[in-house]
Amino acid sequence: MSVLDQTLPGQARPGQALRSLTPAPAGDPADWGTRNAHDPTVVRDTDGTWYMFSTDAAAGADAVAAGVHVRRSTDLVHWSFVGTALDGVPGPAFEWSQAPGLWAPEVVRWPTAATPTDAASDVTWHMYYSASTFGSSTSAIGLAVASRLAGPWEDRGIVVATRAGTDSQNAIDAAVTVDRSGTPWLTYGSFFSGIYTLPLNPATGRPQTPGDLGTVIARRPMSVDRAIEGAFIVYRLEEDRYVLFSSYDSLFDSYNVRVAVAEEITGPYTDLLGHSMTDLDADPALIGTKVLGSHRFGDDTGWLAPGHNSILIEPGLPGTSAGADATASACGADEYFMVHHVRFADDPSQHVVQLRRTFFTEAGWPVVSPQPFAGADAERLAAPVSLAGPWRAVRLAPESTALVNADPVTVAVAPTVLVPADAPERLFDGRTERVRLVVGGASGTELDAVVFTSWDWANARPALSFSGLTADGVAWFGTRGA
Repeated sequence: MSVLDQTLPGQARPGQALRSLTPAPAGDPADWGTRNAHDPTVVRDTDGTWYMFSTDAAAGADAVAAGVHVRRSTDLVHWSFVGTALDGVPGPAFEWSQAPGLWAPEVVRWPTAATPTDAASDVTWHMYYSASTFGSSTSAIGLAVASRLAGPWEDRGIVVATRAGTDSQNAIDAAVTVDRSGTPWLTYGSFFSGIYTLPLNPATGRPQTPGDLGTVIARRPMSVDRAIEGAFIVYRLEEDRYVLFSSYDSLFDSYNVRVAVAEEITGPYTDLLGHSMTDLDADPALIGTKVLGSHRFGDDTGWLAPGHNSILIEPGLPGTSAGADATASACGADEYFMVHHVRFADDPSQHVVQLRRTFFTEAGWPVVSPQPFAGADAERLAAPVSLAGPWRAVRLAPESTALVNADPVTVAVAPTVLVPADAPERLFDGRTERVRLVVGGASGTELDAVVFTSWDWANARPALSFSGLTADGVAWFGTRGA
């Protein structure tokens, strides 16, 4: 199997090229960066380097290498394509599905009874890949293992398989979550009968019960083509519950990310308003709390159909810790990044990957940055700023999949926040702070929000941003001066 090139050709220096990408020909893979990546997951190696694994895809390319595309980065911002993890589609997966390439890989550091060090010899990585053809549910999820993210990867065959006309499920889009007791679970599914989860044998990485296709945890009705896929579950110790991310609608033009929570990994998962993710009778557009959709800030690139996300959890990065008046328990010591693909509104055939900082509100709900991550150093504010001044914000209406242009708004601390009459104007230095905000003046919309620093890609400068949720489950996000 492939051993990946460890060099990073063509790396831009930090601080350079911090403008949004625009559509461009496929070109040389050495110049792709995050272009052409689809259905991504990012993990960090024992040496501190990050690897991105993604679907075998390249818009407009004459030929696409098969075997799971791999990129490498030292800063989560600049990425270099380094090859494929496997030499094509493994035999058993191809025989089952006739897939020409592999989709939606999930790569995890496999839990072991004891891992004494971070040495490569003590680490095992599992990669769960999908093999299928578009629109078919004759699909397979396979397993490959390696001691290094750079490979070589050894195929271990099919883990879960479904066949059209026999099974209601569709065995693609795998994601792995370790539950509160330490048991790994495989979550999968796309369209058809929905999203399923099942426990894995910690020793083998295969289903605890051979042939088990799992428990349904989310689904959508035929009226919307049962359009749900790309699920990913995070266990949050802080709230002692599970957070389900999934993508609704069409990957080509209307993807959007929804979230729901549950006390147990098998559900039931409910959104902020209490709607069940398995409800087939309610309005399907209003089930699941929408946290990311198509949008544009000013004259910047319009981003269409963001989705199929994974979540990267990192120890707090420099410059992103909680503010002086916020506690570690309030904002959390870990940094969360939503890793997702997105299309250019000006040419939806082309797609790129973005990482967006992801936060949890006072009520424990995830919210997403309006701006792709540019690195902690680039995003650092020169001086603390107030909320006063021009903002642009997006309301992520759950009933619509249309691209939303950011509107000019005012942003202020909500009047429900008690502030002494003689207190000085509140300043924000960009470190993460939970706060209740009002968007749109004194009689505007109140949000359970998080304020943080970001990179304003439209104006190429660091800027204060917010992201939050209304009491009726509608997400807003915005950037000061964008």
